[in-house]
Amino acid sequence: MRFNHTVIESLSYALPEERWTSADIETKLAPLYSRLKLPEGRLELMTGIRERRIWQPNTRPSTASAAAGKNALAASSIRPEQIDLLIHCAVSRDRLEPATAAYVHRELGLAEHTQILDVSNACLGFLNALVLSAGMIESGLIRCALLTAGENGRPLIENTLAQLNSAELNRQTIKPFFANLTVGCAAVSAVVCHRDFCPHEPIISLENAVLRADTTANELCEGDATTGTLAMQTDSEELLKVGVQLARKTWDAFLKETAWTTETPDTIICHQVGKQHQRALYDALGLDLNKDYSTFPYLGNCGAVSLPITLAMALETKAILPGNKVALLGIGSGLSSLMLAIRAGK
Repeated sequence: MRFNHTVIESLSYALPEERWTSADIETKLAPLYSRLKLPEGRLELMTGIRERRIWQPNTRPSTASAAAGKNALAASSIRPEQIDLLIHCAVSRDRLEPATAAYVHRELGLAEHTQILDVSNACLGFLNALVLSAGMIESGLIRCALLTAGENGRPLIENTLAQLNSAELNRQTIKPFFANLTVGCAAVSAVVCHRDFCPHEPIISLENAVLRADTTANELCEGDATTGTLAMQTDSEELLKVGVQLARKTWDAFLKETAWTTETPDTIICHQVGKQHQRALYDALGLDLNKDYSTFPYLGNCGAVSLPITLAMALETKAILPGNKVALLGIGSGLSSLMLAIRAGK
């Protein structure tokens, strides 16, 4: 896919005040650690995650999503009534019906002509929404879209802690729950529009996107809330293996689509899972780890928010400079991989 006219006009985020360190989580797991004689510090050692942010109890995903949306609109030169499309694109949703975007739309006071919908594809949702809105912009269907995502992993973490402390598990049977403890909370939002509709030099120009899927691996990470509580189990080792294989195929197609080489990108941002996934991915793709920009050590895995909030922070801290070529390497359980070539503007 090639984009000639789509830009990101503003990109903002919102973070909870509350912090949970990996040491805090291990303290909450004291009964399990004591019974299985697990060494303290293993969670941070294995993942590289020191802490993650946590929303206050009963925070709705739409509330977090709208908070980031307000920040994006405040930073934008485009008025709320000019937004043609609103997409809530997080794993977390308020409920099955209506779309979480309906609550975000009301909170933001957007116009009645604004289309609303949710896009859900595990941790890839925001990038999927970016490509979908870009396609509508390139075709002339819309001029401007607002993408918002608010992830609230607190219920998942709390339920996991309760399960681990109450069930008769051993060192082998606790493994499917381990990935849940890497989860963090955050929100992100972007104003995406046609270049001619952008009243100033855009912060990001979209250039190319390539996607691949391997749905034979769709049972390796499954989450649900049918029992009234949020639960998820992950075969982390196998997911890493097949995820890297899919990323390799996607990267090869990406290089052909963009005519890039592994040396081309100035900065590389991948989905923020942890240090093991990061190193395995960079090794498999032959990429320079020095070009990586990461947030997982202090944000953890924030689902669909992880990659775009990392991009926002890289721009904010000047880790990405005007004219830089940036590779966004997205992957989500299911499995799907979506990689984008973008260029920094102002």
